[in-house]
Amino acid sequence: MVSQEFLKECLFKEINLVQDIIKRMASNSFMMKGWSITLVVATLLLKGSKYQVPIALIPLFSFWVLDAYFLRQERLYRKLYEWIIFNRLKSEDYLFDLNAYRFKGNVQSTFRIVFSITLAWFYGLIFLLIIAYLAYLFII
Repeated sequence: MVSQEFLKECLFKEINLVQDIIKRMASNSFMMKGWSITLVVATLLLKGSKYQVPIALIPLFSFWVLDAYFLRQERLYRKLYEWIIFNRLKSEDYLFDLNAYRFKGNVQSTFRIVFSITLAWFYGLIFLLIIAYLAYLFII
């Protein structure tokens, strides 16, 4: 059995590690949103190409799924964070084990997260704007 002081020290180190991972996942999600808008606009600006609208859908859907993946990872690590806070001082199980996949049953799948309210509003609005632009091209 390890000492309570050692477990407290481990608790603070593990919390810092998991917090850094959560920050990185949130940053990745933010970057996905920025890159998706940039690439969608860039592909829509391809003048003279009759495939510009379908090409614009490729980065949109790709970054939508990637953003959902990073959001799921963030949620998994939040579950790990909660587990560490609740259990670290009671036991040394999974000591410095940062594998959050043991909580995958407690978090929605990536497919479900794709249609979460926040992602559906953000990427769905871009999708609707692309469809409106396509309709505009056929009207002219």
